[in-house]
Order: sequence, then C-alpha cells, then structure tokens
Amino acid sequence: MTGEIIIKNALISVFHKDGLGAIAQKLKQLGVNIYSTGGTQKFIEDKGVSVNKVEDLTSYPSILSGRVKTLHPKVFGGILARREEENDQLQLAEYDIPEFDLVIVDLYPFEKAIASTTDNKEIIEKIDIGGISLIRAAAKNYKDVVIVSEMSQYDELLKILEQGKSTTLSQRKEFATTAFNISSHYDTAIFHYFSNNDDVFKQSIRKKKKLRYGENPHQKGIFFGKIDDLFEQKNGKELSYNNLLDVDAAVNLISEFNECTFVVLKHNNACGLASRTKLIDAWKDALAGDPVSAFGGVIITNREVDLETANEISKLFFEVIVAPSYNEDALKILCQKKNRIVLVQKEITLPNIQFRTALNGVLYQEKDVKTDSVSEMKIATKTTPTDKQFIDLEFASKVCKHTKSNTLVFAKNKQLLASGVGQTSRVDALKQAVVKANNFGFDLNGAVMASDAFFPFPDCVELANNAGIKTVIQPGGSIKDQLSIDYCNANNMSMVMTGIRHFKH
Repeated sequence: MTGEIIIKNALISVFHKDGLGAIAQKLKQLGVNIYSTGGTQKFIEDKGVSVNKVEDLTSYPSILSGRVKTLHPKVFGGILARREEENDQLQLAEYDIPEFDLVIVDLYPFEKAIASTTDNKEIIEKIDIGGISLIRAAAKNYKDVVIVSEMSQYDELLKILEQGKSTTLSQRKEFATTAFNISSHYDTAIFHYFSNNDDVFKQSIRKKKKLRYGENPHQKGIFFGKIDDLFEQKNGKELSYNNLLDVDAAVNLISEFNECTFVVLKHNNACGLASRTKLIDAWKDALAGDPVSAFGGVIITNREVDLETANEISKLFFEVIVAPSYNEDALKILCQKKNRIVLVQKEITLPNIQFRTALNGVLYQEKDVKTDSVSEMKIATKTTPTDKQFIDLEFASKVCKHTKSNTLVFAKNKQLLASGVGQTSRVDALKQAVVKANNFGFDLNGAVMASDAFFPFPDCVELANNAGIKTVIQPGGSIKDQLSIDYCNANNMSMVMTGIRHFKH
C-alpha cells in the first residue's frame, strides 16, 4: 500500500528562498492552494503565484516583531489533523481549518549567527520557534503530510511534483526522518551555546560521507563531519576510513612543531620524523627513520612543498601527503599518480575535546594539549643533560605523546631514530626500539629516550644504557622511582621528570 495523499494545500514559510520559485510555479500549475507569511509570501507573489495570507486564516497579524506568525490552532490543526480520524475531520470542518498536505519550512540560521557575532541579543533572535514547531508537527503527522525542512530538499520535492501532486507514505516518512534529524541538530547547537558545562556530550553532525569500507573491506564505513572545512584535495581517490585515522594522527602530531618538520606515519604512529632548516633535509632524515614502514604510509609537513622535495618524495609509494601548500611544479609531480591523495591543510583550529564509542556509550575527554617544555623538566639525577640533549628530550617527548602506549622513543639531533610502539610491556617496547635502531644503522650513543609513563623498575634505564642512551625523560610517579634514579647516578646517566603522563590508547 503506497498511502498516497493528494496535495491540496501547502504552507510555505522559509528563510532560504533559492530554488523556491520553481516549486511555487509547479504548485500553481498543479492547482495547489499556497498559504504563506511575510517575506516568503512576497517572494512567491513576485513570481506571479497567488498566495493566501496566513494572517487572513488566523485573523491575527504577525506580532512581536515577527516572533509570532504561525503559532495558531488554525495552522497547527491543519497540519496535525489525522485524515482517518472522523473526530479530527469534524473539528476541521467546524472551525473552518484547511488540511495542510505539504509544509515547506526551514529554520533561522542559528549556527551561522553564533559563528558571525558575539551579540547575545542577535543570537537569541535566531532561535527559531515557529519554524521548529511546524517542522516537528508536520513530521509527527508524516502519515498525512510531507515536510520539506531545508533548501537541499527542494530538488527532491520538485522531482516528485513533476510526477503529479500526490506523495507516497515512504516518501513522506523519508522527509520526516530528515526533519527530525534537522530539529535534533538545531536544538543541540542551541544547547551547546547555552551550556557552560564542557563535560557533556554536545556533538551533533548532520553531514556524512559514505566511505569505500571501514577498517577492513568487509566492514561498512561512514564519516560524519565536514572534511572540506579542513582540507582541499588536489588529487587522488577518496579518503578511506584508515586514511582518515592516519591523517587525524598526522595533523595532531605536526601541530606540536613550529620549525620545518616532516613526519611519516603508519597505522597512526610516527615511523619517521625530523626537524631541519631545509625541507629536503627534513624529508630525507624523516624517511631514514624507517624506510620500510614508510611504504604505503601517510606523510605530512608544516611547510610549502617545493619541486626538489616533491621529486624525492615521489620516489616512495605513499597513500597521502598533507601540507599547507605546494608550489606549482611540485604539485604537478605529486599529482602524476592518479590514486595518490594530495591534501592542502587549511588554517583551522581543531577542538580540544575527543569522543570515542565504548560499550553502549560514549567516552569524552579533553585532548592532551600538554607539551613537555624544557623549562618544566625537573632534573632527578646528579648528571644534568646538556643544552643539546634538552632540545632532543623535548623533541622526543612530543613524538612519544602521539605514539600508542606502551611506548619508548629514541631521538638525536631532532630526528626520530626508533620507537617501541603499543607493547604490553615497557621493557618489550624498549627492546623493540633498540632492534629497530640497530636495523637501520643508527648509533644510539648520545641519543635520548622518552617514555610515555613511569618506570616501575630500573630494568628499562639499564637496557637503555647498554644500548648507548645517556639521558632520559619520563613523568615519574612510581613508588620505585629512586631505583631508576640510583641506576642513572651510578652510570653517569641523566634523567628528567615531568610529572605528566602521556598514555595513548
């Protein structure tokens, strides 16, 4: 059963009028009676289409500077009346209320208002009352009414009207579903504005993009968000689920560095990173950190990519490159492979909050925005790090903060030498890092080590010392901190503590 309803009467009251003219003309052609208010009424009449004034229906003008226009039983009765209920129909007849079979209403642009002004009075006036009420009423009565609740649906409605002036139950339900999504999102935005409590879940994202698949090909994937606000894509296939996770990790890691830096990531972890005066040197030294893992990875820099660097980068197969800009010749080189994703990162501030699903709920936390600076490092040993080592300790700590726990990071001369990533044991993470550094020919003598959490025993600093590490940064806080400090003092190692743990799960 299609549940077809003939559109006899339409109520139209919108803020956005682009595309509305064609709908008004089509409704006129189909012989539909149009009711409208204010600016919408004038717009439709200017198109040569006659309009019934809502104020003539209600016998009340628009009052309170437009705050009240449609809030009346003769409007809402015509929307909410059930066609199959005899008593509803008798009351419509008694009070001379027309049945509204089509409602076209959108909402004041509240989110645009809060983005463009700090004037509370102006923002409050952009909280829609009549519109949201009309949308909810029409969506509730979707069995008998089709609700068009935003401008993006005008084309879809016009296609239906091209087939005649009836709508099916499935069509009306689809429009109603979108309407409730819009109303929910709108109220969340208002709540967000009013709420001073940052510990509540206030996220509502209507824009979504279907991905090729999820983490694996047998899983479905969707991205909810506005990726175009963050990046301009210059080349390549669509970003995948895993690409998006890697790009997120890349953007957050590169934000830690002000000097010219290149990062290579694989599975959300940096496998190569270097800061240098010249971009080409930063790339070469970042790649040297682990040229094997770099294959098929994601790379990011905080400087414009030049031709020389683009030529070197193109020798490697990688999935995605992110940069603030590319010179024209470099872009031509990087776009030679049709599937290679080339992104320009726009200047935008990411939120300092994070959400993730867990069990049947959502976990919320503030983002870890704490960077361990040299000025806050507390020397725990008799030996003090050199100025050069302090710089490397800060560098290594930044990398460590953005690497999966348990992790240990080796660095020297502002270059990532190796890291032990995502191990269940801190000792295993250290051993992994030593093996990697040795495999790629790095000399760990004079290198520094960063740990994302404290050492429960002195075994880690002993293994590090045997590998050539002579200075360590860690948060401290173990009841056995002194054992690690004593080992360092006995072996001419230096250690600093930060008091800040950087777990990343």
